[in-house]
Amino acid sequence: MNCYLGSKLEKQQWKLIQWTTQTLSKNEVKILKKMCSRHPEVLWAQRSEKVYLTISLPDAKEVSLKCEPDGVFNFSAVGVHGDPFSVTLQLYGNISPERCKTNIGLRNIICSIQKEQKGWWPRLLKTEEKPAPYLKVDWNKWCDEDDEEYSDSDDDGVVYTGEDEESSDDGGMLYLPDLEKARGN
Repeated sequence: MNCYLGSKLEKQQWKLIQWTTQTLSKNEVKILKKMCSRHPEVLWAQRSEKVYLTISLPDAKEVSLKCEPDGVFNFSAVGVHGDPFSVTLQLYGNISPERCKTNIGLRNIICSIQKEQKGWWPRLLKTEEKPAPYLKVDWNKWCDEDDEEYSDSDDDGVVYTGEDEESSDDGGMLYLPDLEKARGN
């Protein structure tokens, strides 16, 4: 599981929370943990009409997602060990919250966010600053503007992209039965 504590200060705060759990009440600890939540890895890709967000958080509990018309995306959940995770993103453009879809899986949460206006965004976030280290491009779903008409567009924005049980350690190589014939096996 990939999670990040954004700054050195957040790391110090998290250590302080762990240290103070011995002296504080359970309710006080919950409040402190909410104040210093961690960020899960977020993968993103886009099409002209949608933005896909895949939040990597196995066995997430108490998942809460909110999309606002002005492009604010809020996510919060509790991890498998009771640690709080949250992400707030100010997306590049406005969105249609009523047309957004979510699929909560065992390994990740997949969100299909409908753009208010069709078109390609130059980046995911409104800010031009370098994105946080937990925010990465989802190359499995990525599609260039030129290739969009050839991509699978009937996915309704919800596609499972986690590892499947039948995956192998072939390093991404394709198995070609004809190759064995060519070798004479």
